Amino acid sequence: MHRLVRAIAGLDALDPVGETLGKLVRDATKPKRLKELLSGTWLGHPVHPVLTDVTIGTLTSALLLDWLGGDDSRPAARRLIGIGLLSAAPTVAAGASDWGDAEPGGASVRRIGIVHATSNTVAASLFAASYAARRRGADGRLLALAGGAALTAGGYLGGHLSFAEGIGVDHTVFEDGPEDWTDVLAESELLDGNARCVEADGTAVMIVKRQDTLYALTNHCSHLGGPLHEGTFTDTTVTCPLHESVFDLRDGALVHGPAAYPQPAWDVRARAGRVEVRRR
Repeated sequence: MHRLVRAIAGLDALDPVGETLGKLVRDATKPKRLKELLSGTWLGHPVHPVLTDVTIGTLTSALLLDWLGGDDSRPAARRLIGIGLLSAAPTVAAGASDWGDAEPGGASVRRIGIVHATSNTVAASLFAASYAARRRGADGRLLALAGGAALTAGGYLGGHLSFAEGIGVDHTVFEDGPEDWTDVLAESELLDGNARCVEADGTAVMIVKRQDTLYALTNHCSHLGGPLHEGTFTDTTVTCPLHESVFDLRDGALVHGPAAYPQPAWDVRARAGRVEVRRR
C-alpha cells in the first residue's frame, strides 16, 4: 500500500488540474467566517474528520444491513444511504478547504488529494445510483457494494493525508522545547518592532519586541507550519503569513482561524544583555 501511495504521489500529470482546483478552492473559501466554519476554528479541532465519521458510518451501516439484515432492513439501508449522501456535501467542503490550504506546500499532497477526492466522488455516485435503484424497487446492493470499495480506497488515502502528510494536525505537537531558561541571542540584536526566529534546543522560537515588551511563541504555525516570524504584527497579535491565522502574542491564544489550535507560548526575559526563553 505504501508503494501504491508513493506511485500516486509521483503522478506529476495531475499537477495542472491540482493547481487550478486549488486556486478555485482557496478563492471560494476566502471569506473569513466561512473559512473558520470549514476549518473547525469554532470547534477547536478540524471539522472534516468529524464529518467523515457521519458519511462513512452511515454508508457502511447501510452495507451491513444490506448483507446481514435481511429483507426487512432494506428500507433502513436506503434511508442510511440518503443520510450519507446528504452529509457528503459539508464533508467535501471541509476537506476541500483543508486541501486547498495545504496544496501549494507540496506536490504529494496535491496529487494524493486529487485521487482521494476522485475515489470519494466515484463512491458517492455509486451510492446515489444505488439509492435511485432502490427507490424504483430494484435491488441496488451491488452498486452500493462497489461504492463501498471506492469509499475504502478514498478513506485510506484520506488517512495518509492526515497521518503521513500532516493535514489537519497540530504542527507544534512534537516541538517541546527546554523547561529551563535557555540563552538564544543578544538583546542588542532584537530591535523594537522586529521579530527573530531563534533555536532553543532544536525548537524554532519566534521572539518579538513590541513597545519594549518581549513575546515568544513557537515559530511554526500550528495550522500548517507557517513561519510566524515572517508574519504581520499588531501590539499583541501576530498573523501567519501563509493562511492568516491570528494568535495572541501574550499567551498564544487563537484569535482567528483557519487554525484550530492555539500556538505554544514561551516565557522570555532579558538578562545581562542576553535574551533567554523557556517553554511555558
